[in-house]
Amino acid sequence: MRTALPSRLTRNRASLAHKARYALHHPERIPAHLRRAARNAWLRARHRDHIAYYRAVMASDAARSPEAAVGGRASPERWRAIGRMQFDYLIGHGLRPDDRMLEIGCGNLRAGRLFIDYLEPGHYYGIDISPHILVEAERTLVRHGLQAKLPHLAIADDLTFDFLPDAHFTVVHAHSVFSHSPLDVIDQCLENVGRILAPGGFFDFTFDRTEGREHQVLREDFYYRTETLTDLAASHGLRARFMDDWERLPHGQSKIRVTRPAPASARGPADRAAGAGRPV
Repeated sequence: MRTALPSRLTRNRASLAHKARYALHHPERIPAHLRRAARNAWLRARHRDHIAYYRAVMASDAARSPEAAVGGRASPERWRAIGRMQFDYLIGHGLRPDDRMLEIGCGNLRAGRLFIDYLEPGHYYGIDISPHILVEAERTLVRHGLQAKLPHLAIADDLTFDFLPDAHFTVVHAHSVFSHSPLDVIDQCLENVGRILAPGGFFDFTFDRTEGREHQVLREDFYYRTETLTDLAASHGLRARFMDDWERLPHGQSKIRVTRPAPASARGPADRAAGAGRPV
């Protein structure tokens, strides 16, 4: 007998029926939703490119609350817990102090502050599309006394990673990035991430999963089927695996791990050692 899917994996949040039910059960949220919809429509009219548009969304959110801009309506305790959850998961799945880590969408270092503290000095590189959030990231560094760890923080206009070196990063991490990205932005990332991955390295990303119709809400939240993203990774020569143990954690998103297979003839002892001991 087929197991029924959780309702969150089948609902279409863009449908009028869902919006009507949600409004009926949460009438107090209608004014805020209408204000956000109006703001987003105005920003979309000014910024046709999605990254420029979402940078403007982040600027607007950060002006009200930098913490809310990274983590939505989460409380400070929940904000910290989600960062700790990301950190603990990677520690349990292969992250080592000598890894060279790139965090895409590092935000105000919700998890980054933990990665920076754990990794060797200079081994953390965080990028984000929002200069406002990166200013908050610098404040987080100061607040937690992490200056001596020499993290790199940089603004990015796209996900080509053209300013980063080949085969450098052993771990690439993106939490709540693809959940806010249309498919062409995800495609650009997967097309280019293999170039910057070191042999034996991996790229972990989260996404909002649906088992129904793929959809988006206000051009902020995007819902994808797992096979859409694994097939897209495969089209760029990458191997993608759904991380089902992440599903059991209380966070609401799903996770995929991507690796770049090396031809057997090209793998030497150094490559095998680089990939050894990493749970996948």
